[in-house]
Amino acid sequence: MSRPPPREVRIVGGRWKRTRLPVADKPGLRPTPDRVRETLFNWLGQSLDGWRCVDAFAGTGALGFEAASRGAADVLLVEQDAELVAQLRAIQKKLSAETVRIQRGNGLTVLAGLEAASTDLILLDPPFDADLFDKALSAAAPALAEAGFVYLEAPAAWTAERLALHGLSLWRHARAGSVHAHLLRGHNAPQQTAPGADRIRP
Repeated sequence: MSRPPPREVRIVGGRWKRTRLPVADKPGLRPTPDRVRETLFNWLGQSLDGWRCVDAFAGTGALGFEAASRGAADVLLVEQDAELVAQLRAIQKKLSAETVRIQRGNGLTVLAGLEAASTDLILLDPPFDADLFDKALSAAAPALAEAGFVYLEAPAAWTAERLALHGLSLWRHARAGSVHAHLLRGHNAPQQTAPGADRIRP
């Protein structure tokens, strides 16, 4: 039996650390857990100063607001659901989040319309039962800056072979229960330390 989503999540670092974000009672809405986001931003580094980011399936906005909290210069939150868009705009206003933009729309369409090599961090956490993972990666890859990252959250680990079909390589991977967190880079990204795998503490 799946665990019900929490009623709220919190921003775990940066300017708005400990700020709580509401989680609407929506089918399929599954916010990235606090500890998974903490691990992700430990991988990326605590400061995202100047980064250009897109959260393509924003939901609660936890990933995108976390990036903005840590200094990202431009964060686009994309969400289809009108009620969730209204909630995101209320949070944006409450935080005076001037670097955050909110767009109601289809995440795949928005990703496909991004300028080539224009984005430093693309956050992909689509509904697990919607079968959007390959489509989202295909749309995201061309928009990724040479030294940029794609974050993919999925119910299973992705193989190097499957990621290579989208021109991406695994940089880091962690598992927290049924959630697999992947940090990806383009094949032309600067060489760094070999990727590792983490288990997120319960």
